[in-house]
Amino acid sequence: MPGSSAHTVTVHGHELWYLDSGQGPAVLFIHGLLGSNRSWSSLIDSLNTDHRMIAPDLFGHGASAKPRGDYSLGAQAGTLRDLLNLLGIDRVTLVGHSLGGGIAMEFCYLFPERVAQLVLVSSGGLGRSVSPLLRAATLPGAEWVLPLIASSWVRGRAEAAGRVLARLGLRAGSDVVEAWQGFTSLGDAESRRAFLATTRSVIDPGGQTVSAHDHLPMAIEIPTLIVWGTQDPIIPAWHAVTAQQAIAGSRVELFEGAGHFPHLEEPERFAGLLGDFIAV
Repeated sequence: MPGSSAHTVTVHGHELWYLDSGQGPAVLFIHGLLGSNRSWSSLIDSLNTDHRMIAPDLFGHGASAKPRGDYSLGAQAGTLRDLLNLLGIDRVTLVGHSLGGGIAMEFCYLFPERVAQLVLVSSGGLGRSVSPLLRAATLPGAEWVLPLIASSWVRGRAEAAGRVLARLGLRAGSDVVEAWQGFTSLGDAESRRAFLATTRSVIDPGGQTVSAHDHLPMAIEIPTLIVWGTQDPIIPAWHAVTAQQAIAGSRVELFEGAGHFPHLEEPERFAGLLGDFIAV
């Protein structure tokens, strides 16, 4: 399959980057907090050619613009709807990871006629529990602390420690690698501002503030696949059970021993699951 290519489009006056690959029914991949389309790129290239794969960098993330404004789930879902309109795509299968899962469920609620299938991966919006690290980002004063811990000095010391561990034969798992890549993206003020605005739109010091449970019954006609790692340190895997109970006919696949990024820890298994699901 030919490799995916990067494109830009202007949405509401701001530049949005996205990967676009293949032809056929569309699949829209939505990354999580501090992520970008890079987390989907190898997966997209490994799937067969009978679907069109779209993977944007959400506003506030990756190479896309980081404007001041609304970073709520509804605003992000609206932006994705506008992207699909610009691309001439009527219906999609949504694949959302973490924050992206919350955005995907909001998209289903706002635009159900645009959704053919739904895939939730370690999704937000299904319970109050979330990592203390993310809750800390909502505390007063986080905007003053974040520039210090994201400084080039701190990043340089952490990278040096990582090289030492690598020489000792210790390899960081997907959770550590993705968290570090996200952390290094906070080196500029615009990225930090967008990160805090996004986090505070869905989390407070006590946990997640946005719940999809009131809206989940509306997804009953949308075939849904739920994927989770049993050792997820960010959002506990029992959220998958509550989602399955709320979405009649949904299917849950647990990746034993995987963390918050099961699609990266077991990419071949995930690609097989997704390929089978969207082929139905």
